[in-house]
Amino acid sequence: MKITPIAAACSLLLCSNSILAATLIHAGTLITAEHKQPLRQYTIVIEHDKIVGVTAGYQQATAGDTVIDLRQHTVMPGLMDMHTHFYTQFSPTVYTEAQRMNEADFALRGAVFAERTLMAGFTTVRELGDGHHISVALRKAINDGYVKGPRIYAAGKSIATTGGHADPTNGLAFALIGDPGPKDGVINGADEARKAVRQRYKEGADLIKVTATGGVLSVAKSGQNPQFTEQELEAIVSTAKDYGMTVAVHAHGKEGMERAIRAGVNSIEHGTYMDKTTMALMKQYGTYYVPTISAGKWVQQKADIDGFFPALVRPKAAAIGPLIQQTFANAYKAGVKIAFGTDAGVFAHGDNWQEFVFMTEAGMPPLAAIHSATIEGARLLGVEAELGSIRQGKIADIIAVPGDPLTDISLMGKVNFVMKAGRIYKQ
Repeated sequence: MKITPIAAACSLLLCSNSILAATLIHAGTLITAEHKQPLRQYTIVIEHDKIVGVTAGYQQATAGDTVIDLRQHTVMPGLMDMHTHFYTQFSPTVYTEAQRMNEADFALRGAVFAERTLMAGFTTVRELGDGHHISVALRKAINDGYVKGPRIYAAGKSIATTGGHADPTNGLAFALIGDPGPKDGVINGADEARKAVRQRYKEGADLIKVTATGGVLSVAKSGQNPQFTEQELEAIVSTAKDYGMTVAVHAHGKEGMERAIRAGVNSIEHGTYMDKTTMALMKQYGTYYVPTISAGKWVQQKADIDGFFPALVRPKAAAIGPLIQQTFANAYKAGVKIAFGTDAGVFAHGDNWQEFVFMTEAGMPPLAAIHSATIEGARLLGVEAELGSIRQGKIADIIAVPGDPLTDISLMGKVNFVMKAGRIYKQ
């Protein structure tokens, strides 16, 4: 890769003839996420934060332009991970972090995880559940230029029911449990559900995350039981729509998933025990599936280690973890809409790319997997007019990998060029 400034005596923005200087990327192979096949030998022209041209051949630079030589690379849109958690990174001591760490500790650590994610080529993420409003604070710090990281769409605190997955007091001594309510992300009944959505809006969240069934890593017995009534889910979805917010739903069990789908949620995360009926319902309602195979693989491995998980968690990890990849394979074959998501924070941030390997192992073609992490993520977010593909008029989120990831998908772990909104972060 070579970056060459033309006529360095010119201003970075304006030459003497007042023509706006541009950045030209010479792409050997270009995946636009707009075309069914890659393009060969193309030039992407960027001015400020926007793509202003995508043309065949290697366009000649004019005075003041900068040329980025990626003729030996595959160039593609910035990647999108639709399921991350920057406030944490799982370890055997994670269950005591709240007693050992302050809000500032979580935020500073989250900034490191955010930069690591950006450097891996992920320029946009959905942050699906946190503590201490970390994702909202990180979003602001990144937007203001204080921290390097991806563009964040933040859910803030996940919404749970009493004792359900994401009730922050699960596993505590009786003296510490208390009675958390909507402000803490814990609801019972439709009115409290509405209040919790409005509270997330007040706190600056972009979307809503709901834990509709039991989960693997919460200190609670069931990993799949339904935990919301249909009325509660309908109240959340209708209120979220009033406030211009989408709804992402953690769900492993079939019944909880189907209640959420019928309520009109936008995506199902994990989806372990979905069956043909569930998949047909998702297709009927246009619900996206965000698989998180990486998290399933990781918890399966750690369940084999004595003492790594609490006693209530270990059997859930051993049972649910191994199933997600096959669920994904079935959903892909059934034609369910799929957006890339990993649950990073369960495993190490920056290893998000491994999801591509697991998806292709399960039968998704490499180009379709890349599309799931670009244009499909943008569609799920409702920002496909601005992000998710390389096209004139879109925001210049662009990455590159050496060689051809369509023949060796592991190259997605070797991103060596990252541009977000026209600014180069890795070269």
